[in-house]
Amino acid sequence: LSALKPFSEYQTPPTCDLLSLLLRNRRPTGAVNEVWPNLYIGDAATAQDKTRLVNLGVTHVVNAAGGKQHIDTGAHFYADTDILYHEVEATDCKDFDLRPFFTKTSDFIHGALSQKGKVLVHCARGISRSATLVLAFLMIKERLTLVQAIETVGQRRNILPNVGFLKQLRHLDSSLFLRSRTT
Repeated sequence: LSALKPFSEYQTPPTCDLLSLLLRNRRPTGAVNEVWPNLYIGDAATAQDKTRLVNLGVTHVVNAAGGKQHIDTGAHFYADTDILYHEVEATDCKDFDLRPFFTKTSDFIHGALSQKGKVLVHCARGISRSATLVLAFLMIKERLTLVQAIETVGQRRNILPNVGFLKQLRHLDSSLFLRSRTT
């Protein structure tokens, strides 16, 4: 095994290494898990259970599988609650480009957490789309590397972003690292 490289020599790992990291130390996880303080990843059933959301103290919901073809909750679904809603109409396929949603979704999550809110990020099963957006948030706003973000979330929930999303996260990781070196 090679020695760990200093941070100044950090390189985003190849996709196959990220997949190995995601598949290591897996254990059963529930329908919803707190993966960062006041930040939860969950499935569609959790997002549609308003009583459970209120009991969890959720104040904000990010639907990573929004739209009529997917999980059509929308802001109207939460109108009888105080929950604020953000929607991303994404399909869980390797060719879907989730990158245009990284910054706006990260801003929404960050704003909620800054106001002492609790955020549920969900898709159908809480494994790929929602996990990708949470990893992007941790990288953009909390300044974790992709590996650190995967390890952090993986301690609390089994996630498995599709290969296309992993490549997009690799690109984000590389660009954030390059930007940090020039600032």
